[in-house]
Amino acid sequence: MAVPLTDRCNDRPMKILKFAAVALVTVLVFYLLNAGQDLLLPLVIAITLWYLINLLATAFTRIPAGPYRIPGPLGLLASILTFLLLGWGLINHLSSRIDEVSEVIPVYQENLQARLASLPLPESLRFDTGSGGFSQLMGEWMDLPNLYGSLALSFTSLLASGGIILIYIAFLMIEQGNFDKKISALVGNPEREKKVRRIISRIRDDIQKYISIKIFTSTLTGLLSYAFLLAVGVDFAGVWGLLIFLLNFIPTIGSIIATIFPAAIALAQSDGLTLFFLVLGGIGALQVAIGNFLEPKLMGSSLNLSPIIILLNLALWGNIWGVAGMFLCVPLLIITTIVLAHFPQTRAIAVLLSSDGRVNFVTDD
Repeated sequence: MAVPLTDRCNDRPMKILKFAAVALVTVLVFYLLNAGQDLLLPLVIAITLWYLINLLATAFTRIPAGPYRIPGPLGLLASILTFLLLGWGLINHLSSRIDEVSEVIPVYQENLQARLASLPLPESLRFDTGSGGFSQLMGEWMDLPNLYGSLALSFTSLLASGGIILIYIAFLMIEQGNFDKKISALVGNPEREKKVRRIISRIRDDIQKYISIKIFTSTLTGLLSYAFLLAVGVDFAGVWGLLIFLLNFIPTIGSIIATIFPAAIALAQSDGLTLFFLVLGGIGALQVAIGNFLEPKLMGSSLNLSPIIILLNLALWGNIWGVAGMFLCVPLLIITTIVLAHFPQTRAIAVLLSSDGRVNFVTDD
């Protein structure tokens, strides 16, 4: 039966009003995320660490111990101790190296300026921070003290929030036994509860696969980069190896920075260009081999996220929550895509976020 023209005309203002309301709510949500960064970001980091602790605890309980398996509480205790030891080792290593690198980074900057100024380039392309254009852009990009200071500031800011993050994690551990009861009480309907649990399971499985593969590939990249930098004689190879490991959790941009930064250090510490090209080619080859071949092979098509959407999402969360937002952007995008695919009204948005237009959603069956 055809819908009368008058009814369609009456529906149009309602659709416009709904669209305007959704747009307004979206803008308001992102504004609150930005304004409430000091409150929300430690909570999100705590939830992420809490999830990783439980993920590792589950892995411990699957390890065969003779005819028995490790009990759940013992696996959780082993996971917590593992994270505490890793955190202590990371903080101890970086704290002992930050001051050392800070002392030599101005020297590296002077050497880098001298190397770039001596390159046989046209006058308009010469490295000069005060000449404007390309030269000024190069000066901003190659400002090693500023780049290193930003990284060090992000690290110290995270440490400053460490206390509140640990408190959040402790309360999440206490509360996690009641999460199933809360879901049942919130949903009420048994059929809807099954569907909600399938959605949560899908989110958990996809994020677990992404994080597990990313940890493996980032660790492999960091270790191989450390061995390579140590072999060719780059100063502070351990610091750059750890930095490469961390930066590889940031999509695309992280791999580029993880290649350029050690190459710039190599150029700054050496007299010629040989070490620079060696590091640029070696680290670049590792990034391409692992990031463009091994990682996609391990990931497969399960995540199915558009690369351009990932980049836009990276820019969005980087603007909202800085470096921490860049680390969290892909898991947040996975959650958003799965939830949007569940509702018929928002499934078209999930299709736009996907790589090939195919989205999997939980049915009522």
